[in-house]
Amino acid sequence: MLAQPSIFWGEWKTLFAGVSDPRQPNLIIYPLVSLLFTGMFLFVCRLGSRRGVKDKLRNNGPSQAKYAAWFGVQAIPHGDTLNYGYQRLEVDEVQEVVCRSVETLIRKKVLYRFRLLGVYFLVAIDGTGVLTFRKRHCPHCLTKTLHNGETIYYHPVLEAKLVTSNGFAFWLMTEFIENHDLSADKQDCELKAFYRLTERLKARFPRLPICLLLDGLYAGGPTFQICTDYDWKYLIVLREEDLPNLHRSFAAVIPQLPDQRKNVCLQEVNTGRRTEWVEQVYRWAEDLSYPDSQHRVHHLAN
Repeated sequence: MLAQPSIFWGEWKTLFAGVSDPRQPNLIIYPLVSLLFTGMFLFVCRLGSRRGVKDKLRNNGPSQAKYAAWFGVQAIPHGDTLNYGYQRLEVDEVQEVVCRSVETLIRKKVLYRFRLLGVYFLVAIDGTGVLTFRKRHCPHCLTKTLHNGETIYYHPVLEAKLVTSNGFAFWLMTEFIENHDLSADKQDCELKAFYRLTERLKARFPRLPICLLLDGLYAGGPTFQICTDYDWKYLIVLREEDLPNLHRSFAAVIPQLPDQRKNVCLQEVNTGRRTEWVEQVYRWAEDLSYPDSQHRVHHLAN
């Protein structure tokens, strides 16, 4: 079981400070902090569902003893109790808990050794699916028509996570991809959500030196301009069909840059029988010009 997080955040009630209790006072059995901790613990331990709380935590002597010591309760909240409380929470208040938690790790220099070039924190942004329904879940659902003519309704999200070279990913911020304007001709999309998310990220962490990690979907003038305006760096993985003019410029200048090349050999052990070496070749060019549709010229490295 996790120890009290005093080394970084203080007591659990300090970690979850700022989240208001939406429940009816006369029906409260468990303090709010115990519900918030249980919800977090469910994901940290990958219990899979609220049923995991019942199967793994409730009627578990050591777990109940911890809850009694930390929260003054004799039992661990039931999954249905957890659901009732979380349905009524203010999302922005919970989001602030997440931001404040990562901010604490940064301020205490826990993540300093994972900065790029000793300066920039690596923030990966990508979309992921969350919920899919056969019938409309709410007015803000996105819709997709399958080959068989069936329409599905779904709620994807865009995630921003601070990542480290040793495999950790710290959740920073989430932006839902959903139809805000119900009268609009076009659905919301990942790029629109990206613009909203980066605006929120800059507002919440205005002085944090960030290097965005992105895929080719975001490669374009608006992204380059956002990073210029916010003084962020970026690393974007491009496919052959992404920014074809940039690929052609790179192919034209790289023969003239023989010194801008590095070979790296990686050792791979294959089931203990033999050792294989994989060679990776890195080549780069700097200050390649990319004019966008707004006639702004961006200078990129490839």
